Order: sequence, then structure tokens, then C-alpha cells
Amino acid sequence: VIIVPGIQFIEPAWDRVLQMRLIWAKHLYDRGLTKNIITSGAAVYSPYVEAEIMKAYLVALGVPEDKIIVENRAEHSTENLWYGFNLAKRNGFKAIALASDPFQSKMLYRFAKRRTKKQVYFLPVIIDTLRTLPHDTPVINYESLRLKDFVPITEKQSKRQRLRGTMGRNINYKSKE
Repeated sequence: VIIVPGIQFIEPAWDRVLQMRLIWAKHLYDRGLTKNIITSGAAVYSPYVEAEIMKAYLVALGVPEDKIIVENRAEHSTENLWYGFNLAKRNGFKAIALASDPFQSKMLYRFAKRRTKKQVYFLPVIIDTLRTLPHDTPVINYESLRLKDFVPITEKQSKRQRLRGTMGRNINYKSKE
């Protein structure tokens, strides 16, 4: 299984980083390098659950819906990795990898090595390969995924709390969930 971290969705189009991550995930699926995909991300900065938006795009790109698992709690990259890793373990996956852009992959490498005891592999986007892949923009019904009563993280957490989250310090590592 691969874990694909989310990024805020700003309607009506998908951002280039989101596009990069999802086209790469689809490529890994099509090549048989993964049989399942975990999309990870809560509604953090915009009123859309990032994992649900990513799932909708992946389905529109041709990935079977039953091959996509949604993790919708993560508000920071470290949480994408940690919650995705634990979700993968609970679902019985033995081979777990993070599939993201090179910058985020590098940023999360030490965290993953320390917290998962080297149980997460990394499959960062290879830019030269990405350039050869189709970049058609699929149409999704994003309006149906819009949350009511959404409050952005900037109104719920201070800068200090958000920095702590970025560093993985908001995670309860002893929780089984």
C-alpha cells in the first residue's frame, strides 16, 4: 500500500502539487508497484477533506474505488505518515510506502525512520518519469464534498500549535487508533 499525503484543495481546480502526487500514485498503481492507496488528510485550510478529494480524483483517473482507503484525521505531514502507517497496519498491509513529491519525502524521511522503525519505504516522484505521464484534469463533483460549518486550522490553532503539529508533536503515539 502507498500513503499519499494531502494538500489543501482550492476550488475549482487541482493544484500542481496535488496533481503531481495523484498522477504519481496512479502511475505506481498502473505499474503494479502498489495494489492499494491510502489517501490521507483532513479538512485543514479549506472546507474539503483532502483525502476525500484525492479519492475522487483517483477514481476519476481510473483507480478502482475499493483499492482506495481514506484516512481523514491528519492535519500535518507527520500525521499523514503516522496515521496512514497505522491504518495500513490495522488493515494487514506488510509493505507500506510513502508516495509524495521529493521535498515532502525528504522532509518526512527521518521522522519515518525514527517512528516506524524503518517499516515505511519511500517512493518519491521521479520528475523525469512524471513528465511523460498524461496530465489530463479529471472532472469531479467537489461541491458534494464541501463541509458545512468548516473552521480552518488557522482559527483553531496558534502558530506554535501548528508548528508543533508539523514536527509530529500533536500525535498521541501511545494510542492504538
